[in-house]
Amino acid sequence: MFTLFHHAFCPHSRFVRLILGEYGFDVRLVEERVWERREAFLALNPACVTPVLFAEGMPAIPGAGIIAEFIDEAYGAEMEQKRLMPASMGERIEVRRLMAWFNEKFFEEASSPLVTERIYKRFMNEQDGGGAPATDVIRAAKTNVRYHLTYIGWLARTRNFLAGDRPTYADLAAAAHLSAIDYLGDVPWSEDDAAKAWYARVKSRPSFRPLLSEWLAGVPASRTYVDLDF
Repeated sequence: MFTLFHHAFCPHSRFVRLILGEYGFDVRLVEERVWERREAFLALNPACVTPVLFAEGMPAIPGAGIIAEFIDEAYGAEMEQKRLMPASMGERIEVRRLMAWFNEKFFEEASSPLVTERIYKRFMNEQDGGGAPATDVIRAAKTNVRYHLTYIGWLARTRNFLAGDRPTYADLAAAAHLSAIDYLGDVPWSEDDAAKAWYARVKSRPSFRPLLSEWLAGVPASRTYVDLDF
């Protein structure tokens, strides 16, 4: 069994949870509020970011990208047709490019500011950066979501899945970040039908069910969040 230090609305944690769900691995979830900077968690990951994965016989594995690579190296080959990283080098490069796009660029420009301002700040003390949401930050992030959604739509119109013919880490990374902000109602799905149709397919996969069942007290989910036919 794996142990995952995560936060339910951390997009990177959601990405790793989707990977583990796709492969059918058992995982024990431990919520980590990184802004509290617990000494025990800092000892595991001095960067103090989630997720961090524990696997038997291994040191702590920090960060979504490192965890994804570890899982592929350790278990990918035995997954055969379910493998989330393609076999050919060219296809692997494309998957890694898109993983970086969503886990770095999308995160920095859209999902991180929205989740931080609208969720994390509710639970943070003032000295940790808590307080009222910054409306200018939210406004800029929502604008950025639009052009990312357009890019996803272009990929979805030209390919069966984002990186090629079958689901890969690229789809899970994109869907993980979108799911966190879809909970908040911050994805303008009406602006791109191809992106919406692609997300509906990914969202309908069994690995998504645990994410869709999670709710945040005081912050109701958007109308589209759990609706598979939104």
